[in-house]
Amino acid sequence: MANAWKRENSKQPKLLSPILLILSLCLLLLLFLFFFSARSPSNPPNSTLFVSPLYPIPSFNCLESPQAHPVVANIVENLKYPFLYSLSDFGSLPDKPHKNIVRLLKGKPFRKPDISATIQQLLEGMKGRNGLVVDVGANVGMASFAAAVMGFKVLAFEPVIDNLKRICDGIWFNRVADLVTVFEAAVSDRIGNITFYKLVGRLDNSAVSATGAKLAFKSNEEIAVQVRTIPLDELIPNSEPVLLLKIDVQGWEYHVLKGAVKLLSRKKDAAPYLIYEEDERLLQASNSSAKEIRDFLHGVGYSHCVQHGTDAHCTKAALVYATSCHENFSDKKSAAVGDCNLGPWHLFWLGKVKFSWDRIRAFRL
Repeated sequence: MANAWKRENSKQPKLLSPILLILSLCLLLLLFLFFFSARSPSNPPNSTLFVSPLYPIPSFNCLESPQAHPVVANIVENLKYPFLYSLSDFGSLPDKPHKNIVRLLKGKPFRKPDISATIQQLLEGMKGRNGLVVDVGANVGMASFAAAVMGFKVLAFEPVIDNLKRICDGIWFNRVADLVTVFEAAVSDRIGNITFYKLVGRLDNSAVSATGAKLAFKSNEEIAVQVRTIPLDELIPNSEPVLLLKIDVQGWEYHVLKGAVKLLSRKKDAAPYLIYEEDERLLQASNSSAKEIRDFLHGVGYSHCVQHGTDAHCTKAALVYATSCHENFSDKKSAAVGDCNLGPWHLFWLGKVKFSWDRIRAFRL
């Protein structure tokens, strides 16, 4: 019995077979690779195109877009909420550099675009409200970033790839990737494709109409490209509040507005403040007119429109001018721009803008 006990005790434990050992190591390696790739910073969640449950088309993916170069960007001067943007029209270099490139070389900031100041003046009174700023014809983002640096969410539409790359630059420079969603599309009144004309050296003058694109720059070479079109009503659900709609599409404004009937037909308290370019020459080049647009807007309730240069500001409520001066206009029934330093950038409307009445006097036009 003692010998038997010794024989049993002398048995060595069984080792894993080489095949099982190899399979186990492979399994561990696969698990490690899966875990590492899932957490790798080189593959962030937003690095691939996806269709948002809110929007029927994918947003433009800046991470997968080629980097534009050279990159010429700078901060914008004299804004309460400053931002940076990147220039896009390099077709005239080196003979005719953009004026802001000249300013940059002199150590000066970029000149403030009028639309940027206007956007910030309007949105100043909308702080704390939930809603989108929709920028149709975003160009390089001068309106989009003016809103985003104030904390507003922006939907930006731009069909020209050169401009889209500059918007991507601005999203990075201003750290607003969580606020700005960009779509590579031309907004219109139907889903489909359309021929779009862009000018070499003047990407800010690209247009659906070849005549409109070259209206001010007849000597520039034009390039025809096919771009996607989508109506705003197909993209923005009724449940999505919109505070401000800005449209600058070189004469295609009427088609954009027709594709936003549902949005523009919202009740007065929910209808967006509307800014659109109203240049009769550009509109006629696209077979529309300022009167046709005004009649259309009146039909959906936008009965208050005021012209500011080539832009029109329209609302469904009474327009007021606001000023920080101390003169009391409460008894005046009308006033002119210039009274008490009034300017077009002070145009607001009651119901959307919160006034600090101890600091601001207001009067109806």
